[in-house]
Amino acid sequence: MDRFDYPLTPTTSFWSDDFITLPGAELHAGEIELGGFWHILAVGLPNDFQPNLPDENGPQIAQRALESGAFVAVAHPAWYGVRETDVLSLGNVHAIEVINGLCGDFNDRENSWYLFDQLTAQGHRYGAIATDDAHFDPLHQDVQRGWVWVKAEALTPAALLNALKAGDYYSSSGPMFFDIDIERGRSLRLRCSPVNHIIVSGKGSESVAFHGNGMMEADLSLVDWKSDYCRITIRDQHGEKA
Repeated sequence: MDRFDYPLTPTTSFWSDDFITLPGAELHAGEIELGGFWHILAVGLPNDFQPNLPDENGPQIAQRALESGAFVAVAHPAWYGVRETDVLSLGNVHAIEVINGLCGDFNDRENSWYLFDQLTAQGHRYGAIATDDAHFDPLHQDVQRGWVWVKAEALTPAALLNALKAGDYYSSSGPMFFDIDIERGRSLRLRCSPVNHIIVSGKGSESVAFHGNGMMEADLSLVDWKSDYCRITIRDQHGEKA
């Protein structure tokens, strides 16, 4: 939006054999139901993506970003009160930002799992991304507060973008998943970095969990599992999650 006047910053000069970047932007247009303009994250935008069109709203700019080939996510919905109907109005966006590190200190609303869980329980499927949204303000603890681990075929923009769109990633603020194996209706086995809590949650209050000290693997029975989906959470001794 013109009000921010942010420049397009080229970053390819920083690329190396083990570091690359994807061009992206936080798009703002129209208003959500509670008021205030949309915040929509678009990763992998082409350099010629056009700024806001006259009277463009959130669903319209999200659709343009999708058509351009970008990975599109609902940014920090808890921060400004995004509702389920708002998210659904955007169409087939890829993900919901469930953790935003900056928002933790900004207004104590870094966690948007509530929205993700409600929509998932209704049969909608989105990816879940975490970010730090670091502004590097010394008053905020927003650096390295959230990120995604992407499973890609190569360290290239195309491979990373394809993996994001396919959902081949998980979100973390610390712990790491090494392997997950689900035998539908029977069991879930996983290996991870040392954690104290392993929780599988589903629709409503459906859940199964292990608790201990420094656990690195678990084999959880799903024989009595009633939900048609699950999400897996691991939490370490510092309270950090993946």
